[in-house]
Amino acid sequence: MSERTVAIVGRPNVGKSALFNRLAGKKISIVHDRPGVTRDRIAASCKLGNFPFTLLDTGGIGTKVDAEFTRQVHAEVDLAMDAAEVLLFVVDAQSGLTPLDRDLAGKLRRIGKPVLLVINKVDVDQHAPHAAEFSQLGFTDQMAISAEHNRGILPLVAWIERLLPSSEPQTDPETEPETPVKIAIVGRPNVGKSSLTNAFLEDQRTLVSDIAGTTRDAIDIPYRRHGNPYLLIDTAGIRSRSKVSDSVEVFSVMRSETSIKRADLCLLVLDATAGVTAQDKKIAGLIHAARKPCVVTINKWDLVREHTQDKESLSAFLDHIRAQLFFLDYAPVLLASAKTGAEMTRIFKTIERVHRESQTRIATGPLNRLFAEAIARHPAPIQSGRRFKLLYATQAETRTRSPIPIPELVLFCNDEKLLPENYRKYLDAQIRAAHPFTGIPILFHLRARDPKTPGSGGSRGKKPAGGPAPRSRRRPEKGSDA
Repeated sequence: MSERTVAIVGRPNVGKSALFNRLAGKKISIVHDRPGVTRDRIAASCKLGNFPFTLLDTGGIGTKVDAEFTRQVHAEVDLAMDAAEVLLFVVDAQSGLTPLDRDLAGKLRRIGKPVLLVINKVDVDQHAPHAAEFSQLGFTDQMAISAEHNRGILPLVAWIERLLPSSEPQTDPETEPETPVKIAIVGRPNVGKSSLTNAFLEDQRTLVSDIAGTTRDAIDIPYRRHGNPYLLIDTAGIRSRSKVSDSVEVFSVMRSETSIKRADLCLLVLDATAGVTAQDKKIAGLIHAARKPCVVTINKWDLVREHTQDKESLSAFLDHIRAQLFFLDYAPVLLASAKTGAEMTRIFKTIERVHRESQTRIATGPLNRLFAEAIARHPAPIQSGRRFKLLYATQAETRTRSPIPIPELVLFCNDEKLLPENYRKYLDAQIRAAHPFTGIPILFHLRARDPKTPGSGGSRGKKPAGGPAPRSRRRPEKGSDA
C-alpha cells in the first residue's frame, strides 16, 4: 500500500493535538491549554477509514512562548508540510478568525497541496454559526468538528480519504506483518536522547537544544535498519519528582515511564561528563523493575575522550559506571557521541545481538547438567542447618509476543527461601558463561517441593508451596448430609 500522509497544522492552542489523538485512536500527543506544548513532529497511523494513513502532529505556527524554539518549531512544520499529501488547517471556532489564521491561509495556498479547513471546537449546535466567518479564508474544502467531543470525526476521515491519492491493498495472506522492536530511549534531561535519535535517523527529526525539557511528548518514530523494522521511542527527560515544575512536565514524565513499560528494549542514555547521577540510578531502577532488556549508552564521549585514551583509564571509567549500575549488570555499556557520530553503528549491532540472543532456548538436559556442574563446583551456603538443593530445571515457554522475549527458568527445589541473592547471581553468571543473553535479564521462578508432604510420593508430583490443601478422602458416614 502506498504511504499516505496527512499533516495537521495551525496556530497554537486550536486543538491540533486533540484532533491528532482522536484520529489516532489513543492519547499520544500531550493536550494542554497552554500554547506551545507540542514542539516535535509526532507521527501515528489513523485506521478509522477504509485504508490507514499516517498523521503528523506539529507545533503551533506563530507561537511566542519558548522563543528559543520558535525557529526550530517552524522548520519542523515546514518538513511536515513537505512530507504530507494533504494538509489539515485547524482553526478555533470559539476564538474566531484571527490575523494569524489569515497569514497561515496565505502560506498554505502557496504550497499548492490539498488543504482541508477544519473548524474545531464546534462543541454543540449553538456553536455552528461561529464557523461561517472562516469562509473568508477561501478554502473550498472545510468542515466543522469538535475533537474533544468526537463530533464530525468519521465524516472528516471520509473527506480526508477523498483528498488523498487512491490506495489499493497489496497484502499477501501468507505473509504476516513484521513486528518492529520497540526501543525506548530514556534518561534524565539534557543527556542527548534526541541527538542520538537524530544520529540514528540521519535526520533532524526531533528538536535538539541545550535547554533541558525540549522534548515533551514520547515520540514514536518508525525506523528500518538492514531490513529489520524498529520503532524508536524518543522520550522526555525523566526528572526527579521534586523538580517537576508544572502539569505539562508531570504528563511528560508519566509518558516516559509508560514508554519503559511498553518498550521491548530500553536504551539508557548517560552523560559522560556527569557520570552516573542519583536520577540515572532511579531511571535504571525503573528499567530493572519492569524487567526490560537494556543497553547503556554513555553519550558525549567526545568531551571526555582525552581523559580515557589509554586502555587502563578507559577500563577504570567503564568499571566505575558498571559498579554504579550494579543492578543492571546484564546490560552492556557502550561509549558514543551523537555529535560526532562515533559508535552509532556499534549501538545498533549490540541491539541486534540482544534481539538475536533473546531467541535462545536451552534444552532441559543441558540446562540441568549446567546447573549440576555449577552447584557441584560451588554448593549453596548452609542456612539454619539446611542447604538449597535443585531437583529439576527447565526453560518455560515464552508467554509474551515481544520480539525480545525474556528467558524464564523454572527451578524445582527443596525450599525457595534457601536461595540467597548472591547465590542466584552466581547461577545467573554460570548460565551466561554458556549462553550470554546479552542485555537481557534472566528470570528465575522457584517452585518448592517438600518430600515430607503426605501423598506426594517423595519429590515427584508435589504441588508448589502455598497451593491449596489436598481434599480429604474420608468417606461420609451413613445417614449424613454429605
